[in-house]
Amino acid sequence: MSSPAENPQASAGNGLLKSRVEQHLEVIYPGGQNSTLAEELLAVMGLPLPDIQPQPFTNLWNESDVLAITYGNSVLNADEAPLHSLHGFLKRHFSGLLSGVHLLPFFPHSSDDGFAVKNYDTVDPELGDWEDIRKLSGDFRIMGDLVINHCSSQHPWFLNYQLGAQPGSGYFVEADPAWDLSAVVRPRTSPLLRPTPTPEGEKLVWCTFSHDQVDLDFSNPAVLTEFVRIVRRYLDAGISIFRLDAIAFLWKVPGTDCLNLPQTHEVVRLLRTLIEHRNPRAVIITETNIPNQENLSYFGNANEAHIIYNFSLPPLLVNALVSGSCRHLKTWMMSMPPAQHGTTFLNFIASHDGIGLRPAEGLLDEDELTALIRSMESFGGHISWRALNSVERRPYEINISLIDALKGTLRGVDEYQLARFVCAHTIMLALEGIPAFYIHSLLATENDHQRVEAKGHYRAINRHQWQLHDIEQLLADENSLSAMALARLRHLITVRKRQPAFHPNATQFTMHLGDAVFAFWRQSMDRRQSIFALNNVSDETQIVPLAEINLISTDHWYDLISGDVINDRLGELRLAPYQSVWLSNLISEPAKQD
Repeated sequence: MSSPAENPQASAGNGLLKSRVEQHLEVIYPGGQNSTLAEELLAVMGLPLPDIQPQPFTNLWNESDVLAITYGNSVLNADEAPLHSLHGFLKRHFSGLLSGVHLLPFFPHSSDDGFAVKNYDTVDPELGDWEDIRKLSGDFRIMGDLVINHCSSQHPWFLNYQLGAQPGSGYFVEADPAWDLSAVVRPRTSPLLRPTPTPEGEKLVWCTFSHDQVDLDFSNPAVLTEFVRIVRRYLDAGISIFRLDAIAFLWKVPGTDCLNLPQTHEVVRLLRTLIEHRNPRAVIITETNIPNQENLSYFGNANEAHIIYNFSLPPLLVNALVSGSCRHLKTWMMSMPPAQHGTTFLNFIASHDGIGLRPAEGLLDEDELTALIRSMESFGGHISWRALNSVERRPYEINISLIDALKGTLRGVDEYQLARFVCAHTIMLALEGIPAFYIHSLLATENDHQRVEAKGHYRAINRHQWQLHDIEQLLADENSLSAMALARLRHLITVRKRQPAFHPNATQFTMHLGDAVFAFWRQSMDRRQSIFALNNVSDETQIVPLAEINLISTDHWYDLISGDVINDRLGELRLAPYQSVWLSNLISEPAKQD
């Protein structure tokens, strides 16, 4: 292999990469020492690498991709590292079903179940070590959290900051008491500023989330350099999907809402440039639990996030299933632009957090939101709040397990809990994008009220820790709720993974079959396969004339879920309460990985 000096083409490519990095830095730090900083960042990332050139607008996924979301200690076994127990459990029950795992923060932490990181370079010894991460990445693609907006108040950086020492001094946002911060948007109601003693006297440091989660100051290039080093560490450990946690809050400008600022978007673009030149198959996903239009902005021009969360889906889908009307869900879906090639959505209904309500703003009116909240509270859930300004607050999220959120309708509990739960996931699996299942949805885990009491925060309700023996025993009992739910979901996932029309970037059109039937059409990118996904979101039988679906007369049609053949294209389809069908003109072979 020739050296850059011997290869003019490689040398020119290296210069082009440095120039791109400098352009990003000039937006972030106008007039700074950006040539030197660019060289430093490239050196930290071990760039450039020979013969690596990312291809824009390339889909790094297909219809076989399905993710799980889990903590490293969601499954525990005595005298065994939790990451080892989790790995074995996932291999036994989900090998061949899941292509990737979002492993929630696995670092030493001081609060927020991992999101107050004390050390980015070490796996929490109570979970395992880096070798456990590497082994897991051998069987599943790993999504790791880059907790980038803040670190723990017990991180050495913040401890050094309080001593005026390095590294840490200059790493945190110090607020001037004269600043106007009334417009700052936050997801919490705690005081924004934390009085902190330093050698120069008391300082007010910025804390978007809690006083144990201290915001980092990315206007200091040294902080950016630290995180580029952390990114390289993750890549070397086998992590290939980077979830940028709370990225929307990254940059601060007094007098603004400090949300989605231009510098924040440019940091995302810079990280993408660096990551994809180190590993062209690595992807970035932005965690931006904000109104829909702002969330969509993180695609950029296919040069920011490869993937964004479909944050509006959970509240709108849960609302549709408990209200019996998909009107708002349908309106939202019609407004969603198709993702460009090289970008897609992550579809989920439940996660380690609650069901976010900000993405439903402007979609559900106040009366509908109030009715939804009251129903969730009656099903055992709680409501977390956010500060609207210095005196007002609004509901931020619903904290509840998904199986309990779907135990009834707005009228109360009924017998359709499992059917409603399966219907929700059938919809998620068929939508444009990559589906992601929270482990406690796969296992139909119910509200954990004891954990809420023990942890002292509402999100703990959906962060249960299973003892391995207990969950294995439940899954072995075919009549248990966990076993029945997993069997139904396993069948749906297996079917989905074989359908080209379910490629994350395949065509999607909304259909209009009334408010009780949420329906859409997917077509494979080669136009050979069509799937009509029809879902009864109500507790009453719905009759759909097949003439309204326009099934092509030259094709044979099948329901992929039940295996039933459609013999009369002009007949009627009877959908039982919460029943779904996937009408396809093609039964496909298993998808091949790209």
